[in-house]
Amino acid sequence: MKDSASQIANIGKFEDKLVTALGETRASVKLSNPQTLWFNTGTLCNIECVNCYIESSPTNDALVYITAAEVRDYLDQIEERGWPIREIGFTGGEPFMNPDMIEMTRAALERGYEVLILTNAMAPMMRRKMRDGLLDLQKDHNDRLTLRVSVDHFRPELHDEERGRGSFDKTLTGMHWLRDHGFNMTIAGRTLWGDTDADSRQGYATFFAEHGFDIDPHDPGQTVLFPEMDESIEVPEITSACWGILDKSPDAVMCASARMVVKRKGAEKPAVLACTLLPYAPEFEMGHTLAEAEADVHLNHPHCAKFCVLGGASCSG
Repeated sequence: MKDSASQIANIGKFEDKLVTALGETRASVKLSNPQTLWFNTGTLCNIECVNCYIESSPTNDALVYITAAEVRDYLDQIEERGWPIREIGFTGGEPFMNPDMIEMTRAALERGYEVLILTNAMAPMMRRKMRDGLLDLQKDHNDRLTLRVSVDHFRPELHDEERGRGSFDKTLTGMHWLRDHGFNMTIAGRTLWGDTDADSRQGYATFFAEHGFDIDPHDPGQTVLFPEMDESIEVPEITSACWGILDKSPDAVMCASARMVVKRKGAEKPAVLACTLLPYAPEFEMGHTLAEAEADVHLNHPHCAKFCVLGGASCSG
């Protein structure tokens, strides 16, 4: 699914999988070092953000709840394929909307993987069932369990501008609970408001200190600041020659080390995608198995250029 604004801004581009609009060889990326397997738990969310790349909301079930049994199947496939996976990531929607969230997390932790859960830390996470489940997991696996909380901005009014009035305070309540119970916590912010990187990190530093959050604002793995994915902006296509021009290795791009599993509404089984950022783009669906997902990824989308190659962003921990 390509946004109409993207099609207008990048007219003539990103149409051919193998070549650019100028006829140059399009850059591609091999799965050179699989480190993270993501599971989208479903697109349903308790809130609806203004700029949600996956259009999550209380009514969007385009990606339905994945089950613990389906997650275990892919964990088996990791072992069968010999992938050197370090981390299992869960994203949504809001992962704690999925009734199998605790069981899926347990399945990954018991296999020895690190687990990263992306959450808004609001009402779904704070339900008694989820809190009790998290505390139970923490007893044996706290060193390998991290919750990355979405705090779009350290100023409440800007965070609420994106996520709805009162969202900041509700997220803060969840963060206080995670802090008070000793969970490993990181945050994800956004660069939507034009702050410099230094100003953003200083703002988060003040916020963390005020609330006693043990999060390093200067560590990009603990305070992740995502570039905005504005599809109305024209971006360059990435050719095979760009690696040398940019002095960048394709191994540094997210699709060299990660894949994501989703389950589409009405589908009999989950599918594996090349990228966490393109859940609706059919050209980035690689099949149903990890074996099929070992194919090269051709960087045929504006997000590939702006977010990953030029922006240097990654969803992994």
